[in-house]
Amino acid sequence: MTGTYTIAVDFDGTIVEDEYPKIGKPIIFAFDTLKKLQENGHRLILWTYRKGKALDEAVDFCKQNGIVFYAVNKSFPEEEFDPSYSRKINADYFIDDRNIGGLVGWGETYRLLIGEEQIQTKKPKKKGWFPF
Repeated sequence: MTGTYTIAVDFDGTIVEDEYPKIGKPIIFAFDTLKKLQENGHRLILWTYRKGKALDEAVDFCKQNGIVFYAVNKSFPEEEFDPSYSRKINADYFIDDRNIGGLVGWGETYRLLIGEEQIQTKKPKKKGWFPF
């Protein structure tokens, strides 16, 4: 990933385990990855089904965990909701547990978006090599 991007991120099932309307436990590496994305200059938008008190609780939870979003449920902070237009967010990337195939996991998301190689934990097996 080169340049800076706007990234829309779902909350329930993506940043935290899905316990809607309660707030679930943070998903491993979610906040670490989001912080790293912000450190690299990317804009994060919280894009969630939540509204009202449940939305406020999610925003506060993220803030307590070090993430303040560029915008929440809109493309930019000053945007006014107009029901005559689509509510689709203008973002370069979307991170959501409802992707085809589900959420790839925050470790893989980190690698895909930040471009750093994952540390290899196992040595590759040599073709035709038998350990006996």
